Amino acid sequence: MAYTTAEGREKVLHDLALATEQIADALAALGEAYEQLDEHTADVLEEELFRPVQLAYGRGKRTHSEFAVRSGLPTRSFDAHTPGPQSQSVQALIERAVDAARDADQSIAELQDSMLPVEVGDPQLRAGLSQVREALGPVPVRARELVRTVGR
Repeated sequence: MAYTTAEGREKVLHDLALATEQIADALAALGEAYEQLDEHTADVLEEELFRPVQLAYGRGKRTHSEFAVRSGLPTRSFDAHTPGPQSQSVQALIERAVDAARDADQSIAELQDSMLPVEVGDPQLRAGLSQVREALGPVPVRARELVRTVGR
């Protein structure tokens, strides 16, 4: 499919916004899980899961905003998300967070595979996308390890 540079840049921004929203979902679920845990386990969740996801979220927002400015396109804001029903277990919340983080990672992987960031982007965009994925990469394994110890 043929597209103009402007259309390509808009698609990059749209896809990056989708991934950033998915990361916001992960953050909301982890925040709710944190509130349900004892102090020690909550500290582990914060260190092993929340901080990397928060780093990915911040980097995704910044990459989106900076690329929009460099491209002369409108920027947008990203609002905090809600974790959903309060009756969810810690395990379910962590699973939701991992699913959302995986979805975001997959969204960015598909964007990178499309070659749009190379064709219409710039080195800062490509670096930002990579940094988001690097932050999200270890989350599923760390979550699995944490869930094994919750409730013991």
